[in-house]
Amino acid sequence: MNVLVLCEFSGIVREAFRVQGHEAVSCDLLPTEQSGLHLQMDARTLSDYCWRTADLVIAHPPCTHLAVSGARYFARKQSEQAEALAFVRWILELPVPRICVENPVSIISSRIRKPDQIIQPWQFGHAETKATCLWLKGLPRLTPTEIVTGREERCWRMAPSPDRWKNRSRTYIGIAQAMASQWGEWVREIRPVA
Repeated sequence: MNVLVLCEFSGIVREAFRVQGHEAVSCDLLPTEQSGLHLQMDARTLSDYCWRTADLVIAHPPCTHLAVSGARYFARKQSEQAEALAFVRWILELPVPRICVENPVSIISSRIRKPDQIIQPWQFGHAETKATCLWLKGLPRLTPTEIVTGREERCWRMAPSPDRWKNRSRTYIGIAQAMASQWGEWVREIRPVA
């Protein structure tokens, strides 16, 4: 399966799919933190060939102007929000059969549509809370893999720092592994063998 992971500098989701035997490429304005197939560019400039050959797109659009955790700043961010929402709409309308848009609780729910699923890291082996919304096209909902106790709000409690936004935005490895194994297997079962 050919997987494009948009707005991912960490390489976590990309590498989870590669471990499962898929062709996976990440794309972000930032360089990747893990060696691997990574395009450092604006995803909107990718060629039509990329969209025609992709079986799955997983996108993590920046949540700076979307997440409700920053609602107190919304009044002065109207143009930034409009641009961020247009980017999400662009992703959801890509000519790719399977798409997942991942974001925290955000205005995507009220301005575009409700998410298909809300997951938590503690459902996938991490003793933490961080409500994560998934907007799905052509994909089943994820099934929890390892429910754990001792849940902590690590992301919310992170101390201010220049890299706080990056540290808060990384996908949990357990969630990435669930995406790769569950969606990878699901596509193998329904996709005709050439």
